[in-house]
Amino acid sequence: MAETAPPSGRKPIRKAVFPVAGLGTRFLPATKAIPKELLPIVDRPLIQYAIDEAREAGIEQMIFVTGRGKTALVENFDIAYELEATMEERGKDLSVLNPTRFTPGNLITVRQQVPMGLGHAIWCARAIVGDEPFAILLPDELMWGKPGCMKQMVEAYNEVGGNLVSVLEVPMSQVSSYGVIDPGEESGNLTEVKGLVEKPPVDEAPSNKIVSGRYILQPEVMRTLETQDKGAGGEIQLTDAMAKMIGSQPFHAVTFDGKRYDCGSKTGFVEATLALALERDDMGAEVRAIAERLLAN
Repeated sequence: MAETAPPSGRKPIRKAVFPVAGLGTRFLPATKAIPKELLPIVDRPLIQYAIDEAREAGIEQMIFVTGRGKTALVENFDIAYELEATMEERGKDLSVLNPTRFTPGNLITVRQQVPMGLGHAIWCARAIVGDEPFAILLPDELMWGKPGCMKQMVEAYNEVGGNLVSVLEVPMSQVSSYGVIDPGEESGNLTEVKGLVEKPPVDEAPSNKIVSGRYILQPEVMRTLETQDKGAGGEIQLTDAMAKMIGSQPFHAVTFDGKRYDCGSKTGFVEATLALALERDDMGAEVRAIAERLLAN
């Protein structure tokens, strides 16, 4: 899709919300003292991949919805005086730290004091989002492609406006594990969204297009979340709030041209580490040789 700017009068996507308050219990004991989002995929923390994706899309302000015990997430993007001074004294290249630097004021954190679901986490950022459309990136979903998933979505937003979700096509046998869209008209990588169904039985699923952890939403979703009752699992679900906006605002899905790695699971985390290591010029051949040797035993 050719790069476009939003039409006059349509607000650009400048802010992104990252829900990072989870306890990461599936990765215990590794996450007892270290936030799961800081666990490395090769040599970059998981959260860094989402931050880099947002920056590529032109997003300026990152909003972390955190919880108790997650202060290391913010410290990761702060200046580390002792580390940098020591590296400088030893003549080491400091550019490796460039992705962890923020312009002052461009990283903002809010607390989700009680774990009440993704919808509630997004609602906690309402004062910072204000009256602007905003992006949501779930760091557990490592979306790998060129251009990145959020850049593809911002380009689509500049074309059609409204609300968007990223989707991937999966075998129908897998749809019962995901949120699925009820599709309308299709044009290129854009699909009109007529409805959203959370984890439908295979024989009742309206499509094989699953929602995959990236969103662009209008600020009205915050007012919907404010009065929304608890849904599945006794939590305030973002999917329920989005479903209420279908029909009153444009709503589209962007089929992501790239790969998704579910880093919320241990096997997905290992898959992402191996896949991204194999792509690297500095280590890909060596990692491939290691994998082949291990598989031969």
